[in-house]
Amino acid sequence: MNAEIIAVGSELLLGQIANTNAQFISEQLARYGIDVFFHTVCGDNEARLMDTVKHAESRADLLIFTGGLGPTKDDLTKETIAAALGRKLVLDQKAMDSILAYFRTTGREMTENNRKQALVIEGSHVLPNHQGMAPGMVIENKEHTYLLMPGVPSEMKPMFIEFAKSYLTRHHARNIRSRVLRFFGIGESQLETRILDLIDAQSNPTIAPLAKESEVTLRLTAKHDCPEETVKMLDRIEGKVRERVGRYLYGYDEETLPEVVFKLLNRQRKTIAFAESLTGGMAAEWLTDFPGASSVLNGGIVCYTNSVKQHVLGIPSDVLNSDGAVSARCAELMAASVREKCGSDIGVAFTGVAGPDKSEGKKVGTVYIGLSEGQKVVSYLFHFNGSRRKIRIQSVKTGYDLVRRQLLNLPVLEQ
Repeated sequence: MNAEIIAVGSELLLGQIANTNAQFISEQLARYGIDVFFHTVCGDNEARLMDTVKHAESRADLLIFTGGLGPTKDDLTKETIAAALGRKLVLDQKAMDSILAYFRTTGREMTENNRKQALVIEGSHVLPNHQGMAPGMVIENKEHTYLLMPGVPSEMKPMFIEFAKSYLTRHHARNIRSRVLRFFGIGESQLETRILDLIDAQSNPTIAPLAKESEVTLRLTAKHDCPEETVKMLDRIEGKVRERVGRYLYGYDEETLPEVVFKLLNRQRKTIAFAESLTGGMAAEWLTDFPGASSVLNGGIVCYTNSVKQHVLGIPSDVLNSDGAVSARCAELMAASVREKCGSDIGVAFTGVAGPDKSEGKKVGTVYIGLSEGQKVVSYLFHFNGSRRKIRIQSVKTGYDLVRRQLLNLPVLEQ
């Protein structure tokens, strides 16, 4: 089964709100083997909406509508679809009772146009709206299924999860399983080049690359009537991907680099501390996102100026004057000092030029990351590009990847 998601509302076309509903629904449908081939946005115009419905019927089995179920004259979705299907609108008494109860509870006067929200398309399967007034509905008509839901995300999402999802899985879903592979240290184009033949040959399972901030993900999706076989299919295609780019793979699904490092530190009973210049505390902040971070994070020092580097971390003035704050030597001393001062097993330091101007004669994007553990102290030089924010994010993610590789005794990627 393939679907088209149609968002109804002139406010979407005017850019007044973003169409987050389509993203949410697409993500949900992907889990149940329902392919979404088109997202459409249509204004509050009956003729244009009718054309949209006819066009969608020519290329989709499941038509999902969000918006246009409210009480005002420009809410035209169910009226238009009822006309397209040659069906009447009828009163749903449960919806009407719910609307009346709402107005009694709030002590507000109900205007007559609110009764419109209790109308549903004749013969539809009604979806209750526990977060608002207008119910949703599902209509089966020959080769097409029509799903109508409110446009307000706080109403649409609970309705989909509580009612629409179970209906679709009972009537239209296939067994499907997805697995997201997460990569760091390789660009999207480079990764795609290395597995291009696998992508070109894909059918089932499918391989979908996606670039995010300084990372790349591959979503592997398999469909099969047998759940166990879908897992085997995913294992086989993952094995082929690993053969090509496995050295860049750091995690699965919703895992992040900080989360992976957090788990490794916990498992190995090790602690960490950060000395941050250009990153301004970002590395420590990311680790504190996880409950129990105090078990692995001993502390951190934001050493944005040379004065703090010298007087708090104890970096010798001759190093700052000769090598500079943005240097391998400074990064190594920072990492060793913060490890010692915070009493941690591992010390990580970030120093560099985030921009927009050069510093110490070094180009924007020049970053040194220091790593200290036991008697071992090393530093790595990187040349990042992009905005100030992007350089800082690349620096922190790279630092986490260096820690991950050290904890797992993996080789550091060549620069």
